[in-house]
Amino acid sequence: MHTIWLTGAEWLAVLRIGLGLWWLESWRHKDKKSWFAGGGIEWAAGVAAKHRWTVVRTGFDRVVKPRPRLMAYLVAYAELALGLGLIVGLLTPVALVAGLLLNLVYFVLMIHDWAEQGQNLMMALVSAVGFFALCGQSWSLDGVLGWFS
Repeated sequence: MHTIWLTGAEWLAVLRIGLGLWWLESWRHKDKKSWFAGGGIEWAAGVAAKHRWTVVRTGFDRVVKPRPRLMAYLVAYAELALGLGLIVGLLTPVALVAGLLLNLVYFVLMIHDWAEQGQNLMMALVSAVGFFALCGQSWSLDGVLGWFS
C-alpha cells in the first residue's frame, strides 16, 4: 500500500496511539476525588434509573449499584490501562476489544444523550478498525516481542 510519509502499518500505529491518548484523556479529566467517592456511579445510577430499556435498569441495579466503589475504580483504571496499553502497544488486540466493549456499554447507558454518542461511536469504530487491521504491528511492544503478528 502506498501512502504519503508513513507506511500503512505506521499510520495504523498513529491511529492506535491516538485512541490510547483519547482513553488517557478520559481518565485524566475525571475528578478523582469525587469519582472515587461515588459521584460518577451516582450520576450513572440516575441515568440508568430513567433508561427506556428495562434490561439496562435491571443490569445496573444488580451489577453496578451494589458495588459503587469497586465499579468507580474499575471504570477509571480500565480507562487508564486501555490508554497506556494502546499507546505503548502492549496486548493491543486485548485492549482494542476491551475498549470496544467499554464504549458499547457507555453507548447503551447514554443512549438518550446524543452529545456523548459521537465520541463513543468514533472510539468504537477506531477500535474495530485497529483490531481487524492488526494495528499493533508497528511502533509497539507487541511488535518487538513478536506477539499477535
